Amino acid sequence: MERVKVTPARPPAAPQRPHILEAHGDRRVDSYYWLRDKHNPEVTAYLEAENTYADAVMSDVADLQDRLYREVVGRVQETDYSAPVFYKGWWSYTRTVEGLDYEIYCRRRGSMEAPEEVMLDANELAKGHEYFELGYVERSPNEHLLAYAVDVDGSELHELRFRDLATGLDLDDVINGVYYGAAWAADSRTFFYVRPDSTMRPYQIWRHRLGDATAQDKLVLQEDDERFELNIELSKSERYIFVSSSSQVTSECRFLPSDSPDAEPVLIEPRRPEIEYSVDHQEDRFLILTNDGAINFRLMAAPPASPGRSSWTEVVPERPGVRLNFTDVHRRHVVLGQRSDGLQRLEVLDSSTGRLHVVEQPDSAYTAYPGASPDYESRMMRFFYTSLTAPWSAVDYDMEARTRTIVKEQPVRGGYDRDDYATERLWATSKDGVKVPISLVYRRDLHHEGSPLLLYGYGAYELSNDPMFDSARLSLLDRGFIFAIAHVRGGGEMGREWYENGRLLRKRNTFEDFIACAEHLVAQRYTTPERLAIRGRSAGGLLIGAVLNMRPDLFGCAVA
Repeated sequence: MERVKVTPARPPAAPQRPHILEAHGDRRVDSYYWLRDKHNPEVTAYLEAENTYADAVMSDVADLQDRLYREVVGRVQETDYSAPVFYKGWWSYTRTVEGLDYEIYCRRRGSMEAPEEVMLDANELAKGHEYFELGYVERSPNEHLLAYAVDVDGSELHELRFRDLATGLDLDDVINGVYYGAAWAADSRTFFYVRPDSTMRPYQIWRHRLGDATAQDKLVLQEDDERFELNIELSKSERYIFVSSSSQVTSECRFLPSDSPDAEPVLIEPRRPEIEYSVDHQEDRFLILTNDGAINFRLMAAPPASPGRSSWTEVVPERPGVRLNFTDVHRRHVVLGQRSDGLQRLEVLDSSTGRLHVVEQPDSAYTAYPGASPDYESRMMRFFYTSLTAPWSAVDYDMEARTRTIVKEQPVRGGYDRDDYATERLWATSKDGVKVPISLVYRRDLHHEGSPLLLYGYGAYELSNDPMFDSARLSLLDRGFIFAIAHVRGGGEMGREWYENGRLLRKRNTFEDFIACAEHLVAQRYTTPERLAIRGRSAGGLLIGAVLNMRPDLFGCAVA
């Protein structure tokens, strides 16, 4: 580990200006409320003073910062391409070019040896704009058109455009003020899009017919409850369009046949507090993933002609310790994304036999998510796989033969060899006796007694900190650091109850879990309090602030 001298500097102090806040009969004083006003010149001056202070403190390690930056950038293969996907006679992929900031969307007819067709070059679209973001790219069912949404000012209000893939030219149709979420109808002429309200809540679904003036677009659905947001998507079978309305813990869905775009969306089951469900289509049934009567979710089925709850029949029951998160539906198989033992796993249901099997993976701690598998008829499933030592790879899995083929692996420049690194899965005991998983990675040749260790945590919104590869992290590991993830309650690693037991009045469990993980790593002599650094971002910043106040003796450094 490199040791550096830090130059003393005097930190700025923000003035305290008491501001009274009242809500629900509660009165509190916020002395730093004035810092919320980003247009206040005093706020700008204070932030500049903080930056000056940071520069002074870090001045002695300026050379190290430059060296680290060069290392991190040097591992990235800038000229690269995604794993090609075959569908409807075309191989599609994106590619990047060194020195260019954005992806190029391409396809080849029939074979990867055929001439390349560039459908969309985001670098060309970004020219002349200080900011650029591509919201979505959706090809029409007949493969003749491309719908794409661009944001050129960071507002997340996109301009929706349509491109003729035969000519490479955009149509006259342009729609402004569009949000994320879209779906083509079967006629490849009707397009559904989403609009947000003034608070950027997606609350309207609109229907546009190509060639018509945007003033003729029809409002399909509006969500007036400010707690709920709308989304829309086309089923993989391309037979149905589903519209979901969701809050944090409640949802409801509607559908319409994709070949009847003028039809009114049909409600499947009215919303009920704290009941969630999502819907997909397979042959003669809808598949419904729900927590109705199952805190960790179960899979149900219903006929499209009678899709309400009274017609639901169970396909996959709730199982202890197994949280079902999502489905990826093929004609003969259903891929279930599930969490068990803190890991994101993939499970395959054979629809004809009802049998389930888990897709086996090579690492003890890993992450696996479905990738682009657009062919509803196929027995092949594309998924992405990674671990703390395994770079991301695209894998094609035969759901009947249970065989796997690595299609592409993320390149890591600089001679990376995963065998030089080791991972572990540990379990710490929290204050109330609950076992909390910890994921670790370090160099295999490290004598890790009392090593510097960076412990990361989040623990909120049922989001999971899955073990994933990060080439930038190698600069820490190669300097003798251990990197660890504390999978604390409040996240989703161990199921819905893991989330419920780390929120609201039980939020303290998140903090106690993190402290227990830190204590366990010290007790097992992986590190010492003086060499233990902790980090959390966004909601993880709350976690870091809390544990610093609860146990200031346990940590040597904190980043939030």
